[in-house]
Amino acid sequence: MSYIIRRAERKDAATIYRFVCELADFEKALDQVQTTEDGLAEAIFGPNSVTEGLIAEVDGKPAGFALYYFSFSTWQGRNGIYLEDLYVSPEFRGSGLGRALMQSVAQVGIERGCGRMEWSVLDWNENAIRVYDGVGGKPQSEWIRYRLEDASLTNFADDKAC
Repeated sequence: MSYIIRRAERKDAATIYRFVCELADFEKALDQVQTTEDGLAEAIFGPNSVTEGLIAEVDGKPAGFALYYFSFSTWQGRNGIYLEDLYVSPEFRGSGLGRALMQSVAQVGIERGCGRMEWSVLDWNENAIRVYDGVGGKPQSEWIRYRLEDASLTNFADDKAC
C-alpha cells in the first residue's frame, strides 16, 4: 500500500466533513454532529483557527485524517499538542495508517517544541486502545475530564452569581 500524509487545506473541507460524520457514526453519535462542511472549513482554515489537520491518501484517495490543536502545560512551561480526531476509513484499518497519522501529529509537535501529546479514546474502542498502548501512550487515570457545552456553557457564562 502506497500512502502519503499531507497537511490539510481548505479544499479538503468536504472530505474532512465526511470523515467527521463517519467517525461520529462509528462512535454512535452521528445525531450529535452540529457542524456543516462550511462550518468546519471556517473553524479549521479561517483566520481565527487554532486547529490544523492532516489528510492520509492511499493511491490518491482520501483514507483518513487527524485534527489537532495546541494546548499549554504550566508545569512544563511549553505547548502541548492535542489530537482531537483520528480516523481511518474501514477499508484501510489495520494497515498502520492510523499509527502513521499519529506519528505525523507527534512530529508536528516535536517540530514546534511541544512537551506532550494528548488525546482521548472511548473506553469501548479496544482496537484504538491497543494502538495507543502499542505506541507507548499511557492512560491518565488520575484525571477526570469535565465538559460544559451548549446550554450549560451559556448558562454558566451568563451566571452573574459566580
